[in-house]
Amino acid sequence: MAIRNVADVLVETLANAGVRRIHGVVGDSLNGITESLRQRKEMSWFHYRHEEAAAFAAGAESQLTGQLAVCAGSCGPGNLHLINGLYDAQRSRTPVLAIAAHIPSVEIGSGYFQETHPQNLFQECSHYCELVSSPSQIHRAAEIAVRTAVAQRGVSVLVIPGDVALAEASGPVADAASLLPVAPVVVPSPDQLDKLAELLAGGRKVTLFCGRGCAGAHDTVMRLAATLKAPVVHALGGKEHIEWDNPNDVGMTGLIGYSSGYQAMMDCDTLLLLGTDFPYRQFFPDDAKICQIDLRGENLGRRCKLDLGLVGDVGATVEALLPRLQPARDDGHLKASLAHYRKAREGLDELATGKPGQKPIHPQYVAKVVDQVASEDAVFACDVGTPTIWAARYLRMNGRRRLLGSFVHGSMANAMPQAIGAQTAYPKRQVVSLSGDGGFAMLMGDLLTLIQHQLPVKIVVFNNGTLGFVELEMKAAGFLPVGVALDNPDFAAMARAVGIHGVRVEDPGDLETAVREAFAHDGPALVDVVTNRQELSMPPKIQLEQIKGFSLWALRTVMNGRGDELIELARSNLRR
Repeated sequence: MAIRNVADVLVETLANAGVRRIHGVVGDSLNGITESLRQRKEMSWFHYRHEEAAAFAAGAESQLTGQLAVCAGSCGPGNLHLINGLYDAQRSRTPVLAIAAHIPSVEIGSGYFQETHPQNLFQECSHYCELVSSPSQIHRAAEIAVRTAVAQRGVSVLVIPGDVALAEASGPVADAASLLPVAPVVVPSPDQLDKLAELLAGGRKVTLFCGRGCAGAHDTVMRLAATLKAPVVHALGGKEHIEWDNPNDVGMTGLIGYSSGYQAMMDCDTLLLLGTDFPYRQFFPDDAKICQIDLRGENLGRRCKLDLGLVGDVGATVEALLPRLQPARDDGHLKASLAHYRKAREGLDELATGKPGQKPIHPQYVAKVVDQVASEDAVFACDVGTPTIWAARYLRMNGRRRLLGSFVHGSMANAMPQAIGAQTAYPKRQVVSLSGDGGFAMLMGDLLTLIQHQLPVKIVVFNNGTLGFVELEMKAAGFLPVGVALDNPDFAAMARAVGIHGVRVEDPGDLETAVREAFAHDGPALVDVVTNRQELSMPPKIQLEQIKGFSLWALRTVMNGRGDELIELARSNLRR
């Protein structure tokens, strides 16, 4: 297609970078972009009801494909709505380019209608953010934006006034070879590897702690664990990469982890961190020697005091390390950790039960049924809060399944938009959104996007009538819950009203059939499951402050005439 203006240059550059769709909401300041897309067969505009959903979707597409994804918003409020999803993409380290359309260039600085300053607004959530004020800038700015997002695995933002997008531009556009830098393989120096091997050899009880930086290094890390006879603990971000086919797996640690993962780290004398920026310092051991391998040098020692830190790719670094190691002889730490894990796993599995007539439904059982019914290559997206807990504890990874969430940014309402982005990237693959009732309602308008684009996303709503994790945090701090209750509609009836297969489940005996029918449905489907509001999700480490907090909450509950909540909490948890 002949290049006529700035918009054409940008769209041609994105096409050469492999972009096939732009997620967003149209507006007059985007007319140049949308018109350029309209004339192309290999690219399309993907319409949403809210720009925040578009940004989350672009981030999900990028996380799954590993390639650049693009979202766009019109001037002022339009692109302002992108910011939450862009923060999530930046903190998830996935390449996304955002087009932030701007007011007419001649009006910038005059307090014009819908005027904001996007180049300032998006600075913190991007690696590259620039205003294109002249057609002569577009070739270089577009190329730098693409290369920066891909090379640094994060967000780039191009701010383009609507009139500039329509201004005449010409000249050749960069091709894929020059646009898409190939990531280097980084390995520490031999003397650094020797020091790490020496440190590990001196440990009798070594534990590995693995994060999302272990992506693509599963088999290599398994060989390391076998050589060191080390239990393998994972952070939430490492679950999909390291949990499966792992004979040394002892589960997760952290606020939503297992006691076995926590204990395997507390009991070790040597801890090796692999590709994790796990933020909770209280879950690191105080007396162990700690070493860390991470591709980003700024992560080294950021969460705990290190004895040795190495900059490198996890897979390549471990491959170079393995010939320097001798097999460990003592497997006592591994055996003890595995025994603890089996006991912890049995305890978790006992909670994931449901008997006909036993209401309300335990959310653990919902997650277990979803896990059993979902396909072997399903993509799951889970909302923050309790849906993330149940996903982390009950969804089984196998090397083909994927798990998305707002695991670092921690935003509500991420699951359904991420599921939409996943489904656009893989139209034939099963995509499941594990939505909390609060998160689902927050961006519920994009339920209509499923119908408009005929996306067969399956949505399971954990409908417990509360912002569950927030309520639990309030109780743990000793406060009476305030502002967490949700007066929800019948979400399944709403889904049916807009043409989506919807079913409401209130009895455990009906759950599996409802999920199987929904997942087999040829089109979008929603299962609204009424779950237990009083379900506890205990962290692996109970701090004294939390015990005091729960005790204070219980006392305040009785004194304020809300003792029925305490009784229901006991019924739901103590009897189990």
